[in-house]
Amino acid sequence: MPLFKIDDAKTGVTPIRVLATAMYEAWLNSQNERTQKWLQSSRFIAGNEKWTYIVDDTAAVTEVLLICDNPEKRLSGAAMITQLPIGDYAFLREGISATSLRQLTTTWGLAQYQFNRYRTLNQKEKLCLHIQETERVALHWVESISLVRDLINTPAEDLGPLELANYCHDFCKRFSGTMQEIVGDDLLKQGYPLTHAVGRGSHREPRLIDMRLGKAEDPLLILIGKGVCFDSGGLDIKSADNMLLMKKDMGGAAHVLGLANMILLQQLPIQLRVLIPAVENVISAKAFKPGDVYTARNGLSVEIGNTDAEGRLVLADALVEAAGHNACLVIDFATLTGAARVALGPDIPVFFCGDRQIQAKIMEASDKTGECLWPLPLHAPYKEYLKSPIADINNSGPSYAGAITAALFLQEFAPKTIPWIHIDLMAYNLSSQPGRPQGGEAMGLNAILTFVQDYCIKLK
Repeated sequence: MPLFKIDDAKTGVTPIRVLATAMYEAWLNSQNERTQKWLQSSRFIAGNEKWTYIVDDTAAVTEVLLICDNPEKRLSGAAMITQLPIGDYAFLREGISATSLRQLTTTWGLAQYQFNRYRTLNQKEKLCLHIQETERVALHWVESISLVRDLINTPAEDLGPLELANYCHDFCKRFSGTMQEIVGDDLLKQGYPLTHAVGRGSHREPRLIDMRLGKAEDPLLILIGKGVCFDSGGLDIKSADNMLLMKKDMGGAAHVLGLANMILLQQLPIQLRVLIPAVENVISAKAFKPGDVYTARNGLSVEIGNTDAEGRLVLADALVEAAGHNACLVIDFATLTGAARVALGPDIPVFFCGDRQIQAKIMEASDKTGECLWPLPLHAPYKEYLKSPIADINNSGPSYAGAITAALFLQEFAPKTIPWIHIDLMAYNLSSQPGRPQGGEAMGLNAILTFVQDYCIKLK
């Protein structure tokens, strides 16, 4: 059974009626005696996110009733969707906005997401939702978020730097873009020494993936995604517990691909350049070491205080490259610090931006979409924590203010004349909730896309 059908099917489809709690009594009083008695005998009490069946005289289901006070809210109705029996459904359009229908349709797909690449048993059959063409943007969101989840959920054995590059190649081909790669020792020859240092310990060669998509006459948005396909911590090795989820350390790369996918599917007038430094940070005789010093792409010397602070190193190379182009905006996504998770927990991405107006616009987009992102300051005095006695900067500071010091490190390499946003996120659900299964997760994409649409398109 397909997840969605775009049609106006009238038979064999169970309608889903969506009502606000405040509307329930008036609706109930307008129903026939059988329906009223059924709801009374089943002891249904209306309340936000409550739902029930309406049946006929033979006890056959004629309708599903969902009480939802804000159907435009992200993942509204997800709990119901995970409990419905297999069948064909359609949301009734009476008294519900087009925005609400799109959000409910998106939730329909996200609530049924499964990562079945390695499963031979326990695959759940999916429900089918009949929709109209106007809800197609919801299908784009389901595709884009599923893309992010799938990439993060794939183990490092099957998604190393090469496999990620192959995925990007197919992505570019699909959208008629172009892609270049700088691989292995060529990273040194072409001025990406930090990416090479982090990835040289693996037998899977490090690489910089460089994609260009969209029309050259449109405003240029540069997206940078941390692509550490597995992070052991290097010689400053992580504990077993902390290493267990490190297949997700390429979550930044997954996010920029998901965002690019949405921009391209919607055919927004935005030109994209997507940079992904793809590496594995593992231990071998060739691994980089604490105390090493490398000269970065912009000429700054960097002392390695901790090999487990590798993500900021590969991002630094890409940020310097981005600074050399006439973009309207640079955004990087990275699963960068545990400190950001300590500050705001696993569900809320931290973002940094030196432009207060842009910061405010992102917060507006966050409020509008219901996807929470929260700013932290680029507090300049904390640069003291990154001082090195032998180099221009150290890649690691003390245990406190870790998210801020990581962002301050990146600021040394970020564009000075182009607005820059750094997003530090978890990219993973530690447990399952309706619409958010345990595993890889897209975080903040709707909010960032909403901001980007407003910011970039106004420049056209």
